Amino acid sequence: MAGKPACQNGQGAKPIVRDQLGARITAYGRLPLPADLNWLWTVGATLCALLALMLLSGLTLTLAYTPDAELAFGSVEGIERRLPAGWLLRAMHMTGASFFMLALYVHLLRGLYYRSYQPPRRVVWLSGCVLLVMAMVTAFAGYVLPWGQMSYWGADVAGKAVGAFPLVGSWLEGVFLGGDTPGTPTLHRMFTLHFGLAFLIVGMVAGHIAHVHARGSSSPSARPAGVTGVLPFHPYFTVRDMLAIVLVALAFVGVLCFWPEIIAEPANYRPANPLHTPADIEPEWYFLPFYGMMQAVPFKLAGLLLSGGAVAILFVVPWLDRAAGVGCGAPVLVRAGALAVLICAAVATSCAGLHHMQGHWLLVARLGMVGYYAYFLAYLPMSGRLWRRGRV
Repeated sequence: MAGKPACQNGQGAKPIVRDQLGARITAYGRLPLPADLNWLWTVGATLCALLALMLLSGLTLTLAYTPDAELAFGSVEGIERRLPAGWLLRAMHMTGASFFMLALYVHLLRGLYYRSYQPPRRVVWLSGCVLLVMAMVTAFAGYVLPWGQMSYWGADVAGKAVGAFPLVGSWLEGVFLGGDTPGTPTLHRMFTLHFGLAFLIVGMVAGHIAHVHARGSSSPSARPAGVTGVLPFHPYFTVRDMLAIVLVALAFVGVLCFWPEIIAEPANYRPANPLHTPADIEPEWYFLPFYGMMQAVPFKLAGLLLSGGAVAILFVVPWLDRAAGVGCGAPVLVRAGALAVLICAAVATSCAGLHHMQGHWLLVARLGMVGYYAYFLAYLPMSGRLWRRGRV
């Protein structure tokens, strides 16, 4: 009898798979991109590198971490003092979180400035907003896990904020905390969120990149590819991406080794004490704008809605901008000025979030909140008119 074909007995399966994989990699390298892409388009590659670092360091840390209210702080101390290079792994994970969120905010601001949410890239924008929410939830859950003073009271503040919702508030607070106060059930929930969402983020990033390739990358000039010209992804943009990753790595090492106090919270190096409330409860720097907004309103529910709305409003940006189909929209100076107001508003609410909400800090927080929402609810709807005026 004649033998089976090689493709049926498995001998030819691996070469076929390798050929298909090689063809896909080649096609990816030849992906045409607008020739006028600037350095802000390298932030996406930097985010991917930081995400890989966070996953590898986080998976290693989970091997020695114990999500128990009595043991969590001690297990973190054991990681830093007894695990080989444990202090370095944890420092890399903590520094990576700050660098990842910073790069994510820069990526978001770039999309707002260049209006990357225009059709046909609305799905790309929306998937990026989902990634932002997932990253924020993951970062907050990771902040609770060390179970230091700020970790405990941060979970307590978040639980009380969730409990402000009418009708279902007490139920949501119980689900979030696992009881009346933060404890071991809270740590179990935060550990599950932190660990599970990390892998979901990887899947969302893959989908986000796939949508970018399907819809094509946006351009700083918002002109068609036939006008700007195109270049293959490799080697023109891969070299630039790798250089950007190297530069970020140098800054990463600088903060890690010489300025760790920038991202470290001293109060969190003390074990959680439910009987001693810190004088100033403050979250990580990347949550400060939303924390300041939440405190700027005397009504807890209103503060929670305004704080959450500051993130939720990003999902409707493609429909708030009335200048769809008109290139970059308003003139450069107008766009740059509006974005500068947005950034200053976020910084103002962040600074106010570091202090007690009274006196001039309360005024600063409220003015910052007005400036933040004015960008989305006033500037974006008027951007089409500003663009037409700039063309006259």
